[in-house]
Order: sequence, then C-alpha cells, then structure tokens
Amino acid sequence: MISFECALARIRQAAVTLGTEPVTLRAACDRVLAQDVLADTNVPPFDKSAMDGYACRRADLHKPLRVITTIHAGTVPTVRRIGPGQCVKIMTGALVPPGADCVIMREFVRVLADHTIQFTGRATAPNICRAGEDIRKGALVLRAGTLLKAPHIATLAMLGCTRPRVYRRARVGILATGSELVPPGHTIHGAAIRDSNSHQLMAQVAAVGAVPRHYGIVKDIENKMVARIRTALRACDLLLITGGVSVGDLDLVPDILKALGFTLVCETVAMKPGKPMLFGTHANGNFCCGLPGNPVSTFVAFELLLKPFLYRLMGHDYRPPVIKATLGARLQRKNTGRREAIPVTFTEAGTVVPVEYHSSAHISALCLADGLVFFPVGVSALKKGALVAVHLLGALHPPA
Repeated sequence: MISFECALARIRQAAVTLGTEPVTLRAACDRVLAQDVLADTNVPPFDKSAMDGYACRRADLHKPLRVITTIHAGTVPTVRRIGPGQCVKIMTGALVPPGADCVIMREFVRVLADHTIQFTGRATAPNICRAGEDIRKGALVLRAGTLLKAPHIATLAMLGCTRPRVYRRARVGILATGSELVPPGHTIHGAAIRDSNSHQLMAQVAAVGAVPRHYGIVKDIENKMVARIRTALRACDLLLITGGVSVGDLDLVPDILKALGFTLVCETVAMKPGKPMLFGTHANGNFCCGLPGNPVSTFVAFELLLKPFLYRLMGHDYRPPVIKATLGARLQRKNTGRREAIPVTFTEAGTVVPVEYHSSAHISALCLADGLVFFPVGVSALKKGALVAVHLLGALHPPA
C-alpha cells in the first residue's frame, strides 16, 4: 500500500498529453487551449467614450461649449479635431475625436440655446477608455494550458481567434464488473444490486470535458471480462473498471490487466474510502484504472486521483478547489492508518459540519455534501473550531 500523495504523483506523472485540433468558438468552452494567443490589435482599438455625454477639452470646462456634431458608436466622426470652445455629443463606445481629453456626463450638463451647453459640475474624470488600455497589440493574452470558460471565449472572439487550437478530449471507457449487478431499470430480485457506479462515472467524466463511453456490465467470468476489456481499450485512452479490484476470490481485474501487458503503478492506496484502487499503464499508450465497487469509494477516487490525471491528458494543470473553513463539530475516528475523507456541508454560520454518512456504499449522503474534509494519516480527532481545508465538490458556493 502506498500513500495518497505517492499515488497522486505517480498517476499524474504517467499522463501523456493528447493531440490537438482546431474548434469553433461555440465548441471551445471547457476545452484546454493548446496555443498561446497574442493580441492582433489594441483593446480598445481606439480612444472610446466610457459613457453618454459630451467630449471636449478640459481647459474649456469653465465656459459655454458649442456642440458641433453628434457621434454614435460605430460611426467614424467627420470632425477632424475638437477646437477651443467646442464639444461633440457622444454615445458610450463611440470613437473620441482628437483634441478632446475628457467626456462630461450628461447629468452634469445644462443645455443652453443655439447648440450650446454648460458644464455644471466642479470636476470630471476623463471618462475615456484609451486605445490599448486593456491589451496592447502583440501582448500574450492567453497561455496554452488554459481551461477555457466564458470569459476566455469572449476574449478569443475579441481578438479574432475564431478557430482556437485545443487539446483533444480524452476518450474514457467505463466498465462495471460483478455478477450481482443489473442495469438501473431492472426490478431488484434476490441478491441483485443496481449498477450506479457506471452512471456516476459517466457524469464525472463528462464534467471534466472528456468523452465517456459506456461498456455495460460484465459478470465475474475471466474470459468474458478479458474480451470486454480488450474491446474497450481499442477505442479508449483510459478505461475505468469498477469492482473486482480487491483480494477476493473473484477479484480478477489486477491479474487480467497484468496479463494484458499493463504495468501497475499503484494497487492499493492509503486512503479511505478508496483503498483497493489500481492504476496501470501500457506500452501502446493505453491507461487503465480499477476502482472499488462501493460508489462513494469510486466517486472519491475519481475526484482526488483521476480528475487531475484526465485534465493533464488534455493539457491542463488542474488544481482542486479548496477553501479554508472553521469546523463546526468535533470529528473522531479510531483507525488512523489512512488519509480519510469526511463529507461535510456548510452551515448558515459559515462553518462546516459532517453530513450523516454510514459507509462507502452510502452514495446518497454525497447529495447533501458541499465538500470533503480530510483526516491526515496518524490523526484521530479534528477539534471543533479548527481551521480545516475543504475540498469543494462541484460548482458549489459556500456562504460568505
């Protein structure tokens, strides 16, 4: 058995970045940028008005100003320059003509007769967005390895990068093993159990931007398992197998993977839940991971070990969302040999307390959890009031 930290390091180091491809902006969200993006223009591209008002010379604010024209956004002004005693009525985003060094707000203007105005304020900010103020032409704006979200898509559009090159999405096969398993739609009879792991993993894989492929359920029969694993590996970068990875008579996965040529970089990990977790690499570039049969174990192992690996395959250096919070209840345990995850929720006071949680089969408990708090190896108690690191689950927003 190896430490969690050692397992994470070995699995991350095994990742080999996949190929790249160009995509449209509509398809780029949640993809990983595979190129540096430089600005092809200044942003803004010209001096523009930050608001509706009047563009003029600051030196003339004390006297009446003659309005010589109106400039709308998207219109190239006909006036060449703002001279002494002159101004132009201007709209937000419109090009500010030469000579003007400020835009006075409409709220601080009194309209006089004969196209003349008077500034009524005591002073004014420039209210002009200068050319290149946000981004200078030629500047490095987005780096390769960036996980693209909505603001990145807007930035790409603004820079005219309509076909960004991104890393290929990882293809992830998901296979459930166990003679007791039946699909979710089946009525339970005898000792059958509905397969929840496959569908949980399909959702987790899709959430990181990879492509999940479901290979169903296979019974604990060696030749059937070998055939299904071979089929999945022909089409996938990574195969996730749930069940059959411990030390029981029918836990066949470790020996099967070794026989298929996989080198196992870890077989058991000092973590709870998720101890019987194995990860293997193959000379042909395939990866395979054996996960425990209990769904909380599978969820936690994916969240902590496989999510960083998958992002690394797709060119992104993932760091989990972790915040500090005060523990609102004492946590106690007996066995201290493994790093242990405890599902917690935020209270209205902003502290975290454990949710009701029975065992690694109790997956519905995670429906109530906002995050995970960890017992380090060798620690038996976490005191109420202690400041703890909370690994957030999903796009959750704890109280401010």
